[in-house]
Amino acid sequence: MNRRQVWPVTLQEGPVVLRPLRLRDAAALRDTRARNADWLRPWEPTHPEMPLRANGIAPYVTMIRSIRREARQGLSMPWSVLYEGRFVGQLTVGAITWGSARSAQVGYWIDSAYAGRGITPTAVALAVDHSFSVVGLHRIEASVRPENRASRRVVTKLGFRDEGVRRRQLHIDGDWRDHICYAITAEEVPEGMLRRWRGGRSPGMPPESGSDPGSASGPQGSRGGDPRDPAGPFPGPNRP
Repeated sequence: MNRRQVWPVTLQEGPVVLRPLRLRDAAALRDTRARNADWLRPWEPTHPEMPLRANGIAPYVTMIRSIRREARQGLSMPWSVLYEGRFVGQLTVGAITWGSARSAQVGYWIDSAYAGRGITPTAVALAVDHSFSVVGLHRIEASVRPENRASRRVVTKLGFRDEGVRRRQLHIDGDWRDHICYAITAEEVPEGMLRRWRGGRSPGMPPESGSDPGSASGPQGSRGGDPRDPAGPFPGPNRP
């Protein structure tokens, strides 16, 4: 695999764009997360070093540098999610394992003001298609809290399989929380996930009401793929 051909790369479907996360996104990242603190907290893996209401920009710059370093090593693909040119969230395919596994985890979060427009599933589909057809990964997982019915509907609609509950997988909102492991392999979407999700919809057309989650627990920078903390420094909670 020639990593120059697979990263950095910008992906787009209608008004939804995945653009590689860059240092200049630090301010937008901080402001968006702070504005959405209450929206993210019930689903956000605990990171004392990166509080939702952080005022300074320096911690975000440091974390972005760390995530970009992992991307250069072929361990993650961190994107900013844009909608009609505006920063609205983040998605990362991270904890990438090569060799005989060729697997990864997807994590994401989105600004609550933009939920319900089909942005999240479109972004996930773009990232999964790129991971399978271009990068050459074979399996991608997404972890969802059982209480998050909206996100469970989305991953199911995209074709992810329920592989059971991982007990007390992540520390979220003051306690260790169970997550359902959803997964999909390249053979299960030979036609592409985006095509499955679109189902004939025109670009920008919203999905069914309530089917767009805020985010999914997964690696927003894998920090070496720590299995106890797949969300990394910018976790993506599953937000209904």
